[in-house]
Amino acid sequence: MDTVSKIAQKAKLNSPVIGSAGTDIKNRALAEIASSLLKHKEDIVKANADDIKRARHAGISESLIDRLALDSKRILKISQSIREVIDMTDPLGSVIFGYNLPNGLILKNIRAPFGVIGIIYEARPNVTVDAAVLCLKAGSAVILRGSSHALQSNKVLTDIMRQAVEKNGLPADIIQIIPSASREDADKLMQLRQYIDVLIPRGGKELINRVVSESKVPVIETGIGNCHVYIDNKLDRVTLDSIIQIVLNSKTQRPSVCNAAEKLLVHQDVAQRILPGVLDSLKAKNVRIKGCRQTMAIYPWAEAATEDDWYEEYLDLIISVKVVKNIKDAVKHINKYGSHHTESIITSDYENSIYFTSQCDSSTVFVNASTRFTDGGEFGLGAEIGISTQKLHWRGPMSLQQLTTNKFVVFGSGQIRK
Repeated sequence: MDTVSKIAQKAKLNSPVIGSAGTDIKNRALAEIASSLLKHKEDIVKANADDIKRARHAGISESLIDRLALDSKRILKISQSIREVIDMTDPLGSVIFGYNLPNGLILKNIRAPFGVIGIIYEARPNVTVDAAVLCLKAGSAVILRGSSHALQSNKVLTDIMRQAVEKNGLPADIIQIIPSASREDADKLMQLRQYIDVLIPRGGKELINRVVSESKVPVIETGIGNCHVYIDNKLDRVTLDSIIQIVLNSKTQRPSVCNAAEKLLVHQDVAQRILPGVLDSLKAKNVRIKGCRQTMAIYPWAEAATEDDWYEEYLDLIISVKVVKNIKDAVKHINKYGSHHTESIITSDYENSIYFTSQCDSSTVFVNASTRFTDGGEFGLGAEIGISTQKLHWRGPMSLQQLTTNKFVVFGSGQIRK
């Protein structure tokens, strides 16, 4: 049996153990992980430095290096996020709904563990910890398959977590990592339906599309973030400074993440008045600006945007700008080119805000706020596994409850069906 199949088999074998583990023992294991990460932070930083060195040698962009990097501050933040998971209510066994049937049967629908969850992800080693601790608390074994750029960091993090759970009486094999970054191993993981209950990809468009199209294991799609900010023409109670701050935060606060804005749409009635100040502010933050013909006529420093640009998730200090006729054209553009992740409208008109939020086919839609708030922690859900952009099972930030499935439990007293 090959290495990946052995890992999957061990995960399946141990999934009932974590699935039936009490909240106390799971929380003790999580607390041990949080402490161990801080205790071994020098080992983590050293392994991460080696990964960064190899990534830079491979010509990886600095925005992706930022996603890859771990330092003491980020490790502390990861440890703190685990404490938040400990404080979260254990979802397993909670009643989603229930009622008594006319025949006397007592029916309950409760939250239950998936069993074995596979995570295929790119670059960010914090996902290694986030995924493992969320799956653990949700009662599932997890198989991690990260990218080549973070392989050493991921191995060290996984070793620390395995030791921590084993120290608290749980089998180490509820957390496992594929010890290579080969495409063949990822392909094998996608075929092991007999062992793996659900697969969650996190990364770029190419990775997600490949997993969705090739996996025999059911997939929860966490999509890319081609996110939009639309500036409406109804701005009676919105200042230019407020518009600039929302756009700047959406684009530049952390450009390498999936909820950063990649596109700016502006109503034609306000474009001449609004765009120069907004784009000057972006340019001052070293943002490369691409635009449609009208944008370039208003702002000569903009480059021409191509058709491909409107589909692109840059994950960098780049934004494409389009002047639209009206709010309907803005929504039409978003639904055609967007990734169904996050959109935001800046407006002072109630009816336009309702139209935008109801007609944009995305997991999260904001009114007068930055796109950067689409996050499990910001939404009060705690650490997240990703942002689901599909419509089955769940949309939006996926945290603890969303990493469970459901089952019916029915109590009878001798009833038989006639």
